[in-house]
Amino acid sequence: MDIGIIGCGNIAPAYLKTLPKFGNVRVAALADLDLPRAQARAQEFAVPRACTVDELLADPSIGVVINLTIPKVHVTVGKQVVAAGKHHYCEKPLGLDRDEARGLLAAAASTGVRLGCAPDTVLGGGTQTCRKLIDDGAIGTPVAGVAFMLCPGHESWHPDPGFYYQRGGGPMFDMGPYYLSSLINLLGPVRRVTGSARVTRPTRTISSQPKNGTVVTVEVPTHVAAVLDFVSGAVVTLVTSFDVFGHSMPNIEIYGSEGSLSVPDPNSFGGTVRLRKGREKEWIEVPLTHGWSQQSRGLGVADLAAGITAGRPHRANADVAFHVLDIMQAVHESSATGRHIELTSTCLRPLAMPAALDGALD
Repeated sequence: MDIGIIGCGNIAPAYLKTLPKFGNVRVAALADLDLPRAQARAQEFAVPRACTVDELLADPSIGVVINLTIPKVHVTVGKQVVAAGKHHYCEKPLGLDRDEARGLLAAAASTGVRLGCAPDTVLGGGTQTCRKLIDDGAIGTPVAGVAFMLCPGHESWHPDPGFYYQRGGGPMFDMGPYYLSSLINLLGPVRRVTGSARVTRPTRTISSQPKNGTVVTVEVPTHVAAVLDFVSGAVVTLVTSFDVFGHSMPNIEIYGSEGSLSVPDPNSFGGTVRLRKGREKEWIEVPLTHGWSQQSRGLGVADLAAGITAGRPHRANADVAFHVLDIMQAVHESSATGRHIELTSTCLRPLAMPAALDGALD
């Protein structure tokens, strides 16, 4: 299936480097509002064509469009894609809020196309090995968990970090989708959330190039703490922050009735899986049981294409992405209102990836 990409900024190379490893998709065209940038990316990664957004959407040979634009235009561009009759896969988050995301879901339903959304890291060997361990009963019934994404922010390294501090950004909307998608794959959907959030500094000064010295106004909370009550009964604490310079907290740990599981960084495809059974005093490292443990951005796109061919649901799907968005918005609302938020959305736990090290896409 031929793929087109709209948006050739900082995240594009991560896709363009790895999409060629999937045998069922081919990057056929790149588009960007800055056409010379699309042309430069096309030359760098040997993509056949660089063009305008309108030209890409008018190309009947392109079946799936990957939307790598900034969050505030994910839905605007997404609606253009589905109006053109093409399947749409976008970077996270699905939208800035529930209302605009619902509009995209409705537009896709009316044209009969599929929607997919990052992250697809949770389809990699790290998270999927942990899922198999949970499903096989290695830790008994999941009871609780913790998840931490703590860093000082992106202004010291990202070439254009301003949008991380605008609506649709912040640590929850930026990095929360990795952690929430991993937890949904491991434990299923969430029924209720509670949150507390703060803005620690009203401005941030960019120290990276080319915008060194630019002062950015912070519009969103930069430290967010949440308690997630899962439909399954598990209770998980999630903390995301752009205000922490150093820490020693785990990425994700799941605590069960018969043991504990250390889950690797959900922003990566592989990582180290560790298990501690019952009252044993030491963690043991568990070999990965699943493939795609190396950098594999685009795995969700390839799985979407494989799902279309096989007539099965794809895994990084819109229902999961909308549930993630609903959770994130509800956490902020809980902090603002001082109350629990009962979620109105839900999703099915995505299909597990095949337990094979050869990178199957069944």
